[in-house]
Amino acid sequence: MKQKRILIVDDEPGFTRLMRLTLEGTGKFIVEEVNDGRRAVEVARYFKPDIIFLDVVMPEVDGGEVATRIRADQELAKVPVIFLTAIVSPKEARHEKAIGGFPFLAKPVSVETIVHAVETHCVA
Repeated sequence: MKQKRILIVDDEPGFTRLMRLTLEGTGKFIVEEVNDGRRAVEVARYFKPDIIFLDVVMPEVDGGEVATRIRADQELAKVPVIFLTAIVSPKEARHEKAIGGFPFLAKPVSVETIVHAVETHCVA
């Protein structure tokens, strides 16, 4: 089975590094991390992810703006985007299904939850 390509965009380098190492450790994924929302679209165009996990609250350019830019980019418009956020608790997340039309996961998020999201949202 082909490894899925995951892009994680979050301003917390410790979080993205831990997620990258953990997900790559499963042998199922190739992971790229970006800690600056301003570079997210550029890196996504180069990396060609199967799915993008995107923090909502980031300095400079927030997740909502990054998601808008991704949807406006012809090469990236169909790539699934899932928000990662600490502004909604896991309990609240059970009742809400989307932020701005995008699915989301509440932080802290487990590797199992990320893997399930990839399996659910990635086609082929």
